[in-house]
Amino acid sequence: MSSAEEIAKAAKAAFEASQLIPSEERIVALHAIKRELEARKDEILTANKEDLQAAQVEVDAGRMSESLLKRLDLGKDDKWCSMLQGILDVATLPDPTGKVNYASELDDGLELYRVSCPIGVLLVIFEARPEVVVNIATLAIKSGNAAILKGGKESNRTTVLLANAISSGLAQTNLPPTYIQTIQTRAEVSSLLALDQYIDLVIPRGSNALVKNIQNNTRIPVMGHADGLCSVFLDESADIEKAVRVVVDSKVNYPSACNSAETLIVHESLLSTLWPVVAKALIAENVKLLCDERTLSHLNNTLDAEKLKSHVEPSAPESYSTEHLSLTLSVVSLPSLSSAIQWINSHSSHHTDSIVTESEANATTFCQGVDSAGVFVNASTRFADGFRYGFGTEVGISTGRIHARGPVGLEGLVTYKYKMRSKAKVGHTVGEFGTDGKQFKHKTIEATSVPF
Repeated sequence: MSSAEEIAKAAKAAFEASQLIPSEERIVALHAIKRELEARKDEILTANKEDLQAAQVEVDAGRMSESLLKRLDLGKDDKWCSMLQGILDVATLPDPTGKVNYASELDDGLELYRVSCPIGVLLVIFEARPEVVVNIATLAIKSGNAAILKGGKESNRTTVLLANAISSGLAQTNLPPTYIQTIQTRAEVSSLLALDQYIDLVIPRGSNALVKNIQNNTRIPVMGHADGLCSVFLDESADIEKAVRVVVDSKVNYPSACNSAETLIVHESLLSTLWPVVAKALIAENVKLLCDERTLSHLNNTLDAEKLKSHVEPSAPESYSTEHLSLTLSVVSLPSLSSAIQWINSHSSHHTDSIVTESEANATTFCQGVDSAGVFVNASTRFADGFRYGFGTEVGISTGRIHARGPVGLEGLVTYKYKMRSKAKVGHTVGEFGTDGKQFKHKTIEATSVPF
């Protein structure tokens, strides 16, 4: 078995070699990988069932959450078909590399271009969802990055077979066979996190504990998010039908997702009107409500005692900093839009937050004031997703403020380099310019690609 350093060195060498291979070969690789996955479907799904059976034992013993178990199932809800379609979607997207986003003529015959290029070697660490192996490998290949992938131990059987299919697909192309590699142990992860001379970016996908541990144990830049503490705010002008639809979907559609709502903020003017209607709709979907004193008191007169006892509890301060990942929703009442914005900025994880409102002014204020990667108006927080944004798939969600933010697709996996060319017979030197010499032209060049 290769050591972590050998894996990292191989990834770096594969990345460097791939930069001299035409980008069209990446598309060839994606189609080859899809064919290999299709050919191995039965074998992979059988392994996935074995992973699920082992995980169920852990859930029954209280060592694993139900939400983690649900994320593990590759055969549920057309997840397999969506995974394969994601490969095709990414394959057809425009190449994110080689794009010119700045071009200038500094002097006669001296041209400067800023052009997009891959980041390098990605180390991606994730939990539970085995399809992430394919999603990230697809994005890495299309964007010209090499990748080392580490899935959770709970999906080992599945991810090994998915990785084998990817390797077989790559072997049918001119891309290096070590372009995409997988590792299995935490010890390998710990070793790789120290190899900043080979690895350029770490992307963790998983629990708060996972992300924080990685951030605290590496010098390599980390792109990701720790929590998905998303909120929906019912503004005083909120429409009843929109409110019910948006709140219920944000919580119920997929409760264990990082973009599901964990907090509902109700404008105090709605406590006796809209709030009970929304509460009944949530309870009808078996949602447990953790309510502050004011929202709770207004349910005492509108819900029967049985529903109050089974689905409503007083909230605690920690309710509003907890990622429930289940059919549990924290509820709080606030007096104004400004107080709601302040609440979100101090309590949320800056992932995605939504306002339900009929006021254009309030919608604008909310979107400007809330400091999150996604700010929505009259739309479910569940829309915060790379596939739904049209990215084909996503490598993860970033709540940082540098480089990439929100769902990270192809555009988030490239950086840029500056290319300069002198067409002068004797070249160009800096000494020619200055107070007593030439002055820079800095004339914009209209260009979509670099001519060299």
